[in-house]
Amino acid sequence: MSTTSLRRDAGPIGLLFSSIGGMVGSGWLFGALNAAKIAGPASLISWVIGGLAVLLLAFVYAELSTMFPRPGAVILFPQLCFGDLAARIMSWVNFLAYVAVAPVEAVAVVSYTANFWPGLAQGGVLSGAGIAAAVALMALFTVINLFAIRAVLAVNSAITWWKLAVPAATVAALIAVHFRVQNFTAYGFAPTGAQGVLAAVSGSGIIFTYLGFRQAIELAGESGNPHRNLPFAIIGSVLFCMLLYAGLQLAFIGALPAGALAHGWAGLSFPGVSGPFAGLAALLGLPWLAATLYADAAISPGGAGIIYNTTAARVIYASAEGGLMPRRLTKLSAAGVPLASLGLAFVAGLLFLLPLPSWRQLVTYISSIGVLAYGVGPVALACFRTTLPEAEYPRPFRLAAARVLAPAAFIVGNLVVFWAGAAVANHLFCTMAVAFAVYCGWELAKRHTLSHLAWRGAAWMFPYFFGLWLITYLGPLHGRGLLGQGSGAAAIAVLSLAILALARRCALPDPQAAKARYHNVA
Repeated sequence: MSTTSLRRDAGPIGLLFSSIGGMVGSGWLFGALNAAKIAGPASLISWVIGGLAVLLLAFVYAELSTMFPRPGAVILFPQLCFGDLAARIMSWVNFLAYVAVAPVEAVAVVSYTANFWPGLAQGGVLSGAGIAAAVALMALFTVINLFAIRAVLAVNSAITWWKLAVPAATVAALIAVHFRVQNFTAYGFAPTGAQGVLAAVSGSGIIFTYLGFRQAIELAGESGNPHRNLPFAIIGSVLFCMLLYAGLQLAFIGALPAGALAHGWAGLSFPGVSGPFAGLAALLGLPWLAATLYADAAISPGGAGIIYNTTAARVIYASAEGGLMPRRLTKLSAAGVPLASLGLAFVAGLLFLLPLPSWRQLVTYISSIGVLAYGVGPVALACFRTTLPEAEYPRPFRLAAARVLAPAAFIVGNLVVFWAGAAVANHLFCTMAVAFAVYCGWELAKRHTLSHLAWRGAAWMFPYFFGLWLITYLGPLHGRGLLGQGSGAAAIAVLSLAILALARRCALPDPQAAKARYHNVA
């Protein structure tokens, strides 16, 4: 195995731009259209709700990631707090959440390109030729990531300047040229009510977009001064993108021609709708903006695909380094790049692309599993406040009012899964149950016992996952309808607080590994 170590070349701007680069990808090209179809003008509220939900998680991870800065840090927290079995379960969740993003960005590029080559996609679903083009793009993302982290972040920073300028210019141009106030009231501000507003948070790409903040966390171990750089990058990126995406949604709704709403918001349609912002620009006589947007359809998702490929490999690397995946995945190149992890991320991404060759299908799934992956953060933070007392283990960044904000972040994260609906929850939790059964079968065949597994630390996860699935299954979206939005949200809140209390009892009472690692990085 190579003795080369990961390099600490990531500065504050590189980390900030890595998170912004993760958030300004395909989401801005399609999110406004999908959110408007689901919630109408009230989709503006959906972007605010989604941003606040992720901001709560961002605050939690600003404290955790500065305590234990390392690549793939999200895998480390459950391992230090609850032991190997809990960490292994969360490593599966994170693996699925990360490796599915590069295919999403590749699908976005090909979907926009289908405006020129219609044979690549039909009705938002890629054809055989479209899937081949997406696979080629994923391979390109992987090749770029063979360079050292400094080079990857330099490429990402250069792309991010473009990615910031184009959406900002789009907002300004659309509002200046065509802004119909009537669009905000034509069918009512919230035509589908609160259910539509909340469904848009999970189902339109909003949460998927905001979860890009995690890029800085996964690169924490490659920053020279993570205590200063990480809070700046994590929190700053979320706040910036909340403003940017609210502006884009406002401009999109106001720019729609009257005929586009002839069949209501659910039937929203206009020439070029498969490339919504570019189509609007062409309709409004802005050919320069349309051409720029078609170019950006390759650059923005491509940049996000590159940076997500970077962090997916780091998550796999961290899992292998912690003994949760084969050690061969820790092999590094001379440039300090986890080669085997990159290869696995590419192959696993193909497994998502082939059965789900649609942007909307992929992002709804990723939104739920991404929030579930990061939901362990508030639980770990609450436990570490007890097992790693601040008097002895001071925080480089301390989250104020953590007793309130950590539970709030956990509740809101679980609500996002609930809002995605039962169809997504069934697929998500069934996949996890099968993976767990296969793992237990493997361990039983190998050792003829399961007593060696750290059951105590993971005990809270089983009622958590089952309870979250059950409430969603009984909920209003694709479920049995026995719970409404209000009663379902109340049930989620009660479950979250109960699970948080149980998790604190299951946490390692004296986490020696966490204490040793703290002193190594302090």
